[in-house]
Amino acid sequence: MKKIMPVVAAIVMIMALIAGMAGCTKTPGLMVYCGAGMREPMDEIGTLFEQEDGAKVEYNYAGSNTLLSQIEITKQGDVYMPGATMYIEKAKEKGFVNYEQNVAYHVPVIAVPRGNPANISCLNDLTKPGVKVILGDPEAAACGKIANKILEKNKIKDAVWANVIGTEPTASELPIKIAMGAGDVTIDWKASLRGFEEKIDIIEIPKEQNIIKIIPVGTLTFSKNKDTAKKFVDFVASDEGKAIYEKYGFTAYPNPKYE
Repeated sequence: MKKIMPVVAAIVMIMALIAGMAGCTKTPGLMVYCGAGMREPMDEIGTLFEQEDGAKVEYNYAGSNTLLSQIEITKQGDVYMPGATMYIEKAKEKGFVNYEQNVAYHVPVIAVPRGNPANISCLNDLTKPGVKVILGDPEAAACGKIANKILEKNKIKDAVWANVIGTEPTASELPIKIAMGAGDVTIDWKASLRGFEEKIDIIEIPKEQNIIKIIPVGTLTFSKNKDTAKKFVDFVASDEGKAIYEKYGFTAYPNPKYE
């Protein structure tokens, strides 16, 4: 019940936004479900799209899996942009997405408080006794699910979870906790740590130990503004949109380094 109530509240908010847009704009507006880790570039992209196309863009930012649950319940909205392709694939399997583009890469890294008080240097150090680990919620956020997969890949999942003192529902909340010193270490998207350079140190995960994810964006099949939704998806994936992602610390798709 505790997990259901926030979803229900978010659904009520989404339906109110959609109803409000229907009566307040001459050009049909868009409702975009977007992973919280992409808030900064998407806010800028939404402003530019509105200036160029005239369509008001409203965002619902949350964890990728939480958004997919909301989409499944409401069957309303226009665009879905999760933090990894696996969520788009799930949405396609359910018949929710019929057009998609790839935009950028999400690169997981290890993040520690400035000065690295727990002396973390690699993934295995997350298993050391006494290390306080904070991770993304694997049931809500793409960053949490991918952290779990990285730990599984390196055969340290159980040992690390024995040190987990808490989870967060979105990628954007993890650096706040680490910057405050609430934990010794987390695994988060590199781009989500932008702006915390003075309070957080980043430790790269070797490519052979890591799992790099692609950020997709797609139109929802039940959109009432299909043409505008497709224009928006194409705008996000355009050179202009990808340049905005680069500006905020992402690597634009495609890139040979991550192929």
